[in-house]
Amino acid sequence: MNTPQALMPSVTNMIRLDHTHAMSTFHQYKRDTPPRAKRGLADHLCLALEIHAELEEQVFYPALRAADPDFDAQHSVQDHQEIRELIARVRNADEHTPALDEAVQALMRVVMHHVADEETQVLPAAEARMPERLGELGWEMTKLRTRLVAGRAPAIASSAARALSGNKVALALGGVLGLALALAASRGGRGARAMPRLPATRLH
Repeated sequence: MNTPQALMPSVTNMIRLDHTHAMSTFHQYKRDTPPRAKRGLADHLCLALEIHAELEEQVFYPALRAADPDFDAQHSVQDHQEIRELIARVRNADEHTPALDEAVQALMRVVMHHVADEETQVLPAAEARMPERLGELGWEMTKLRTRLVAGRAPAIASSAARALSGNKVALALGGVLGLALALAASRGGRGARAMPRLPATRLH
């Protein structure tokens, strides 16, 4: 009989999927996007990055540090702290001015560096050092993600609605948003705004 752990993607593949979702959202943010949609994309990105950082810090980094004494968790945590500081800058920026464009660009540069470091060094190290634990950790990450998203589901749904208000913007349906919408649906929509149908492709 298959266990939930056996059916889960590995923790390293979950992290890669989060990276892909973040980069896809960055690429959808354009300087000529309507301000409301810019704010939605930026807010969605901030929420996704906050959840991702917490997942890594609570589940992934402690497990890898236990399996590999050479793993420098402090370096990764410092990256997260810089990302959190830039998230605050993004949230404080006025979407009707270039300040938001500049803040998102600065955040993207730091996230790209962090993603490159993890995907070339940290994730391969985890797959080499603790291959037998990757599914178990994927299950632990999924349970924690559900709890973290539950408290943010209204904010995630609201940011997605704003992002979709631009007729040239299509928000990538990533793990964070998909789980938020599932939670909202399971509660009968309580606490979340009604969501439009998400397009499968970029709108023109």
